[in-house]
Amino acid sequence: MSEYTLLYILFAPFAGALALIFVSNRQAMLVRGIAAGSAFISLLASLYLFYTYDPVKGGFQFVQKYEWSRQLGISLHLGVDGIGTPLVLASAILLFAGIFVSWHIKDRTKEFYIWLLILAAATIGVFMSLDLFFLYFFYEMSVIPMYLLLGMWGSHTKKYLEMTDPDGLQLRDSVGFIFNFGSNSKEYAAMKLVLFLSAFAVAALMGILLIYKYAGLNTFDILVLREQAKLMNIPVLGTTLDKIIWILIFFGFASIAPLWPLHSWSPVGHAAAPAATSMLHAGVLMKLGHFSIIRVAFEILPETTRELMPMAAILCMFSIIYGGFVAFYAKDTKYVIGYSSSSHMGYVFLGMAALDYISLSGAVIYMFAHAMATGMLFAMAGWVYDQTHTRDIPSLGGLSNRMPFIAGCFVIGCMASIGMPGTVNFIAEVMIIVGSWNKYPLQVIVAVVGIVLTLAYLFKMMRGLFYGPMDQKYSHSHDAVATVDRLPLFIMISVSIGFGLLPMHLYNVVRSGVDPLVARVTQVVPVTRPHAMNEVAPSSASSVLPEESGLLATRKPMDSSRIVR
Repeated sequence: MSEYTLLYILFAPFAGALALIFVSNRQAMLVRGIAAGSAFISLLASLYLFYTYDPVKGGFQFVQKYEWSRQLGISLHLGVDGIGTPLVLASAILLFAGIFVSWHIKDRTKEFYIWLLILAAATIGVFMSLDLFFLYFFYEMSVIPMYLLLGMWGSHTKKYLEMTDPDGLQLRDSVGFIFNFGSNSKEYAAMKLVLFLSAFAVAALMGILLIYKYAGLNTFDILVLREQAKLMNIPVLGTTLDKIIWILIFFGFASIAPLWPLHSWSPVGHAAAPAATSMLHAGVLMKLGHFSIIRVAFEILPETTRELMPMAAILCMFSIIYGGFVAFYAKDTKYVIGYSSSSHMGYVFLGMAALDYISLSGAVIYMFAHAMATGMLFAMAGWVYDQTHTRDIPSLGGLSNRMPFIAGCFVIGCMASIGMPGTVNFIAEVMIIVGSWNKYPLQVIVAVVGIVLTLAYLFKMMRGLFYGPMDQKYSHSHDAVATVDRLPLFIMISVSIGFGLLPMHLYNVVRSGVDPLVARVTQVVPVTRPHAMNEVAPSSASSVLPEESGLLATRKPMDSSRIVR
């Protein structure tokens, strides 16, 4: 099992998608069963991966390598460290939950599940790839399912539905709708997503190809490049090649994160996407940007990362505040959650920019925590839409009388998104704030203001949906009663609260990946491997931070003798 764990996780969804090709849409339960079965296999293997990953040993584990092209130096090289392991688990959880959130889809059910499985598998592939070629390959693969899921199973927004001619017929000129920025049709959302992600992905590809060419190693292997790629200080256009590559990599991948001002495709995509697609979009697709920057820029260009990462600390403030204010004034449930996700991704960039052990660990944990919290909110927003056929918050209200279970789960989802104690989001937010304070106090103050904004717009949305008088035209709506409807919410709530109350293993796993990475970027040489959180630290200097004794321990000044000269 250990030897092929990553292959089970990665290829189980692909196998399910392949099997569905040979099943008729008339066999709806068989289609759902195959999709759920393949997602369940991936989930079980992901849980095994997470709980058998050895944080004391650290490094990349469960490694598999299959040569693809010796001449080009390309291999299907898979492996996970403490950063990739929790994100693989998040992808598997949201895929399994999304299968049941989409259980009642009747329009081309088979095709929907095929593309959903491929989307999840592509994100998992990015989190596992130790080869730049396949990292980019899986990254680009995720765009195709998103385009089809939005364009075929998505929904139009209120503004689109209001665009009618005098006879009351919808204007269906597809070209006009795609390029009309005021229409917000699902076609426009799908096209905008593809154009944004593809254009900036080309920039990232240019950076990857420059690394491949000027490293002179004839390999895309990240582990080889991070140890031997020393040929980046080449003068180019008044600067050095390493800075050009870093900017191409950073902004190429930051568009999917999404970092302001490259964010505008994301909320529109959230609003148009079906619920399960929004869950994967916000939960793991957006994290591909942060993860790819960590895997490529941090690992291969550590000195340049240390020099240029303050750029992210400036831009993340705009992401946090802009996204928060737009979410507060938005009237569409999915726009509120979508802009909330864009705002919260600024916290991840803040944790990354601080280049601190605590802050970067918090950023990775926050990526996992945000996946669960936002997955809950999008799942419930999808349920409300299915029952009322509207996402317009002012026209709704009083739905708690008809949907007490959904209303209760919505409260928990809001609490998790805000970062209430008892949820894993709280731990992540505190770590980001504490770890970033010494270096970026202004950004930390902005982040705290962003938390207050989150509280304001989520409570405003919750009140508008579930409390107050209810329009009688929604009296037919009903609660989630069936097991298939409640199961995905139970899973995400259990994970969010479970890791919030028992975070030790998650923290240990993440720190095992973060410690050597931060040491590499800040040029601090760890004496030995870091000890696990639940171990007793020896009295001698036996870890990167021997003075650390708890989750939020205070760091002492760096010993100059530990600097690589």
